[in-house]
Amino acid sequence: MAAVIALVQINAAREHVESPLAQVVSSPVAVAQTVVSTVAGWGRSAISAVVALPGLENDNARLHRNNAALTAENARLHELSAAYAAESGIRATVEAYGGVEARVVGFPPENEVRTVTIDRGAGSGIRRDDGVVTQDGAVGRIAAVGPVSSTVVLLTDFTSRVPAIVRRGRWWGIARGNLGSVRMEFVSQDAALRVGDVIVTGEGRSFHSGVPIGTVEAVDRGDATLYQTAVVKPSVDLGALDRVVVITR
Repeated sequence: MAAVIALVQINAAREHVESPLAQVVSSPVAVAQTVVSTVAGWGRSAISAVVALPGLENDNARLHRNNAALTAENARLHELSAAYAAESGIRATVEAYGGVEARVVGFPPENEVRTVTIDRGAGSGIRRDDGVVTQDGAVGRIAAVGPVSSTVVLLTDFTSRVPAIVRRGRWWGIARGNLGSVRMEFVSQDAALRVGDVIVTGEGRSFHSGVPIGTVEAVDRGDATLYQTAVVKPSVDLGALDRVVVITR
């Protein structure tokens, strides 16, 4: 056996290769070294993590504070941007129509009528039936005036009646409130109304002609009648009013 082992080793040395006996011996040793190295690495990582834990907690707390500060700053900048846009829009509206700038300060709690309260009244030169607009179009008319506040009846209120014109063909009608929308009634059957037509105010007590009211969403041509009716989506989001302009006379 000794001679065989010696011959194997000598033959491997002559051919400059690792002998089978050396492979058998070295493989378990290599596995053991790998296991020891891995365990030692885990140990070093665990010790490093324990040592670094207080610093990581501090960094985490700092990042949370920075994130909170950035979130607050982002919200503030969005609010400033919205306020600037509203200010620019309201100034342009005052220049376009003339009148008095006002802020919406109240809504009816029961929402039984479509009205809002603004913070301007007789002291600012406002009178009953003055028109109210935003940069997007008509809002309604003044229904009641106090010394420092007024009530605005919105276009969608059942009591609202406004002379209206289809911009494309100059067909006339009456825009009447219908809660969530406006109905343009008494339009001649000869008018070729289409969905998407823009409806504007006609000359009247509250508005000069040309103020946007909304766009046609549907057309009801009726049955054997002289008139047809258009369902109109208001140009102004009447549920999100903030700043308006009262067109004083």
